[in-house]
Amino acid sequence: MSLEEPEPLDVGETLEGEVDYDELASLLGDRVVGREEHVNAPAFVVRPDEIRDALYALRDEAGFDHLSCLTAQEYADRYESIYHLRKYDDPTQEVGLVVPTPKDEPRSQSASPVYTTADWHEREAYDLVGIEYDDHPNLERILLPETWQGHPLSLDYDPERSQVVPFREHANPIELEGDRHDAESDTMFINIGPHHPATHGVLHIKAVLDGEQIAHVEPDIGYLHRCEEQMCQQNTYRHQIMPYPDRWDYTANMLNEWAYARAAEDLADIDVPEYAQILRTMGCELSRMQGHFLALGTFALDVFGDFTATFMYAFRDRELVMDILEDLTGQRMMFNYFRLGGVAWDVPEPREEFFEKVRDFLDDLPGKVTEYHNLLTSNEIFQIRCVGTGELRPEIAKQYGATGPVARGSGVDYDLRRDDPYGYYPELDWDVVTEDGCDNYSRLLVRMREVEESAKMIAQCVDLLEEWPEDEREIQSNVPRTLKPDPDTEVYRAVENAKGELGVYIRSDGTDQPARFKIRSPCFHNLHTLREMSEGEYVPDLIASLGSLDIVLGEVDR
Repeated sequence: MSLEEPEPLDVGETLEGEVDYDELASLLGDRVVGREEHVNAPAFVVRPDEIRDALYALRDEAGFDHLSCLTAQEYADRYESIYHLRKYDDPTQEVGLVVPTPKDEPRSQSASPVYTTADWHEREAYDLVGIEYDDHPNLERILLPETWQGHPLSLDYDPERSQVVPFREHANPIELEGDRHDAESDTMFINIGPHHPATHGVLHIKAVLDGEQIAHVEPDIGYLHRCEEQMCQQNTYRHQIMPYPDRWDYTANMLNEWAYARAAEDLADIDVPEYAQILRTMGCELSRMQGHFLALGTFALDVFGDFTATFMYAFRDRELVMDILEDLTGQRMMFNYFRLGGVAWDVPEPREEFFEKVRDFLDDLPGKVTEYHNLLTSNEIFQIRCVGTGELRPEIAKQYGATGPVARGSGVDYDLRRDDPYGYYPELDWDVVTEDGCDNYSRLLVRMREVEESAKMIAQCVDLLEEWPEDEREIQSNVPRTLKPDPDTEVYRAVENAKGELGVYIRSDGTDQPARFKIRSPCFHNLHTLREMSEGEYVPDLIASLGSLDIVLGEVDR
C-alpha cells in the first residue's frame, strides 16, 4: 500500500470512476430546478439566466472540460437547449444541462465565455430553431443566409413559404458604397473561396490582412447545408435513416453509419451479435484508411502542389481500399452496410479469396508508408511549410471541442474507440496515436500512424472472421420491423470517425420517426479552430492549416 497522500477526486466522481450525480446536484445548488434521465447520462434542468454559472461550476470544479454538443429543439410549450458535457480524460463521464425557455421569449445566457465552441453551436441553434443567446459575441445566422425568413426546425415553420427577398438585400456593398480606404489602417479584407479548390469544398473564408500577415479569419459556412437532420426526422428508424449518414462525411462514410446505429440501438435497447461487431470494426477501419489516404493526398496538393507523386500514390492506395469495401458492401462509395442490430451481410464468397485480398493489401502497406515518408515527412519544402505553422495548443483545442487527429496532433489523448468503448475495439491490440508538435506537421503524422494502427486491427479482425465457427456467424439480431422507442426517451451517443467525435442525439416521441435528430460533426468543431491557427501567420500558412484539418463540408454543414 502506498504511503503517499491520495490525489483528491474530482467533484462528482466516485472511486470507481463513475459520476456521483447527487454530488453534482449539490454543486449546482439552487440553479437546478429539475432532473431528467437520458439513456446516456442524467441531465439537470437549469434556469436560463444561470446556465453560465452552472457551466463554470461543472467545468472548473467537476472537470467537465468538453462541451461535446449543443442540441436545440422546440416543444409544444417551450424551447429547450441541451448542453452535452464530457471530460477529455474520461468521456464515459458525462452529464447534460437542459435549459428550457418560454415560447414567447426563447432567450438564455450564452455559454461562449465558458466554452469557445458554444459560439458556433448557439449561432446554429438561433439559425435553425430560433433560440436567442444573450451576450453572444456574434449572434447571426451561420448555415442559412442572413436574409432567410423563419427558422426551419421550429414547429411553426412553413417550408412552402416563398423566400422573397428584395434585390437590394443581395446588392454588392462595394457597388453601393464604393471601395473604402482608411488612412489610419494598414489592413486589407480579402475573400478566399467559396470556389477555390484549396478550400476543400464550397467554403468561404473572410480574411483580414495586416501587411502580409493574417489579422483575422472567419470561415463562412452553409453553402452545402442539405437539411440532413430534418430529413432524418422525416424518416423511420428501421430502414429509411441509415442511408443518410453516408452522405455526411462522404470520404470515410461507413464510420458515420455506426454513429447513427450506436445511438438508435441504445435508444431501442438493441443488441448486436459479436460476429457482426467484428465485421463492423473491420469495415470501419478500412473506411478510416480510405479517409486518411484522401487527407494525405489532398494535403500534399495544398502544401506544394504535388499532384503527380503523393496525390496519385494516395489515390492509388485509396482505390485499393475501395475495391475491398466494394466487395464487402456492394457499393463503392455510399455503402449502406450497417443495419440496426448488425450488418447487411457477411463477407463475400468465396471467403478465402476476400481474406487473401485484404491480407495482400496489408502486406504491401509498410512499403507504401515508407514511400509517403520519403515523399513528405523528409521533404525539406514540406517541413518548411508545415513545421511550426498552424499551431494549436492543447488547451485551445479543448476550448473549441476539437477531436480526432486535430486534437491528437496537439497532444490531446482522446479517442472514443478506447475511452468510450464500443464494437470490438476493446478486444483488439492497438494504440492511440498522439503527437505533441501541435502544428500542421503533427496532424499529418497522426494520420499516417493511424493508418498503420488501422492495419493492425484489420488483420486481427480477418483472423477472427476466418476462424469463426460457421454455425455461429450471426450478422443481425432480431429487430422488430417497426421500431417505436418509448416516448420522451433521449440519448446522445458518439463514435470516433476519421475526423473525430461524430455524435448523434435522438429524442423519441413514441412513433417510428425521431422527434429530434441532432448531428454532432467533428469537422464543424475542427474548422472553428482555424482562426486560432492562422492569426499572425501568412496566407500560404492558412491554406496549409485548412488542409491539415481534413474537413468535409458535407459534414460541417450537414
